[in-house]
Amino acid sequence: MKTTNRNRAILGASAFALAASVAMPAAAEDTKSIATVVKIAGIQWFNRMEEGVEQFAEETGHDAFQVGPAQADPQQQVALIEDMIARGVDALAVVPMSPEAVEPVLGRAMEQGITVITHEAASQQNMHYDIEAFANEDFGAKLMEELAQCMGGEGEYAVFVGSLGSQTHMEWIDGAIAHQEANYPDMTLVGDRNETFDDQQNAYARAQEVLRAFPNVRGFQGSASTDVAGIGLAIEERGMEDATCVFGTSLPSIAGQFLETGAVDGIGFWDPAVAGIAMNRLAVMVMNGEEITDGMDLGLPGYENISLVDRVLYGEAWVIVNADNMDEYPF
Repeated sequence: MKTTNRNRAILGASAFALAASVAMPAAAEDTKSIATVVKIAGIQWFNRMEEGVEQFAEETGHDAFQVGPAQADPQQQVALIEDMIARGVDALAVVPMSPEAVEPVLGRAMEQGITVITHEAASQQNMHYDIEAFANEDFGAKLMEELAQCMGGEGEYAVFVGSLGSQTHMEWIDGAIAHQEANYPDMTLVGDRNETFDDQQNAYARAQEVLRAFPNVRGFQGSASTDVAGIGLAIEERGMEDATCVFGTSLPSIAGQFLETGAVDGIGFWDPAVAGIAMNRLAVMVMNGEEITDGMDLGLPGYENISLVDRVLYGEAWVIVNADNMDEYPF
């Protein structure tokens, strides 16, 4: 039986407004070319990130732009990075589809003097710094806590990732499962980690497979921004909105209709636009020789008190959204 929790306190939407002023404009001789290379072009998550990149370019004068492959394919992303190296960019800000797959090409970039910043890739070796919105295991545990409360702390649940090679998605699920095992012994994980390739239709198909294979499943946790939308569609078609609980990473623009119907119960996210600005700002700081320190303030919401651990910077930038407060986040 679903336990409703619509009135839970959540972070204020103002924390996810873009900064009014990104930085002072760069002098012409100091203008840098910064390519932000994302996992896939054309989906809402990275469209929102591009808004941040474009704002950074407009307000700083740097030649900052975003590119991404047409499909969620690590080799297509590698090819794009190679193109950016050939173009002679000063810096790369990369959200890897697979950190392992991009290691060689990022290594070549660094050998050529290109500054490399990554995001969603805390284990990346060939980078100057990686910046994360939060510690991944903590975010996964937070989503699991929401799911467990909805499920009343018992029952079967399934987990979804965009890619088995996506470090962040796997770490979110690691944190979720660890939290469940430590705190909710009456909940049971069923099946393997369902891989959806950041595609809503794939998530829908995998959800249907899970529902057929495990007729008693009552919980779903998604990782790719499109996972919960695909799962929600499968739930709606079966009229199971009141019998199931669905939580995961997404945006209101992607999952909003399913939040309204109750097919999806809640989503967690960080603002991709602010993350895009953070990557680009960090790249400029590195190129300018500025010191990167523990506790520093990047001047962006959720990144005011950065934790620095072995070239990885962690913010505190997550938010949990449900049908009651989704209108506060118009993206």
